[in-house]
Amino acid sequence: MAKYCFGVDVGGTTVKLGCFDTEGTLLEKWEITTRTANGGEAILPDVAASILDKMKEREISREDVIGVGVGAPGPIDGEGTVYNAVNLGWGTFSIKNQLQGLLNIPVEAGNDANVAALGEMWKGGGQGHKNLVAVTLGTGVGGGIIADGRILSGATGAAGEIGHIHVMDGEQEMCNCGNYGCLEQYTSATGIVRLAKRRLAADDKPSSLRGNDSISAKTVFDAVKAGDELAIEVAEQFGEILGKELANIAGVVNPEIFVIGGGVSKAGPILLDYIQKNYIPYVFAGSRGALFALATLGNDAGIYGAAKMVLD
Repeated sequence: MAKYCFGVDVGGTTVKLGCFDTEGTLLEKWEITTRTANGGEAILPDVAASILDKMKEREISREDVIGVGVGAPGPIDGEGTVYNAVNLGWGTFSIKNQLQGLLNIPVEAGNDANVAALGEMWKGGGQGHKNLVAVTLGTGVGGGIIADGRILSGATGAAGEIGHIHVMDGEQEMCNCGNYGCLEQYTSATGIVRLAKRRLAADDKPSSLRGNDSISAKTVFDAVKAGDELAIEVAEQFGEILGKELANIAGVVNPEIFVIGGGVSKAGPILLDYIQKNYIPYVFAGSRGALFALATLGNDAGIYGAAKMVLD
């Protein structure tokens, strides 16, 4: 008899769900709206209802479901307890226990970035490796650490929050986390725009970026590819900041591979070049051979990683 599992990726706008077989083949994926009203009280009941509906539609019995994995934003410890997921309105409670009670099916839960890292290790850019650091360069900077094939959660699920490592003294603008000078402020999509605007304001050096009111990380890296000198200086600064910090992270967790994802990673291999050349000079010799790869699962990394949690 065939066995199944479900992967769930809870986002601030939508919840992505996937039905998998036990070999890791994605059989079907779909989305539902994330209802965050009233402290997000409807989110898990909605997830449970959607999974039960899909089981009925596909004629899958409870006995044939190995489990349901869930990734969600915010610190989530190894026991499946979330500690204040602000974007969802959640306080502190056990995702695992609540959803298990609604489904009567085993549940595992983890931080969304960590779960996505597990997905990339299993079926994405990190395949073949069991010690991995995933870096998501989007609106913010997310991170996930996989050690010996398993998520490194930390005491309160806050391990891997690399976007909030302090990298710059004297920063005047506040990071979303409330601190100043975080990695996220310089290497996220918005951070790259910040670096570009500051560079443009520093002097009158000619650049295709000058006079552009809608600079984005994409326009910066498109200009880099076109040989724009000022844009190249911005990319060098970005690469130096991120490369150095990944060298520091490697000194702690000694990964086999860094997998770079998120919207910024669409710049392609050139992005890895700027990071890697600034990683090598600063990293401890034992981690100098770490590989760099682009993430390949895109928005599906979360559901793959969530499924993998219950298959392990």
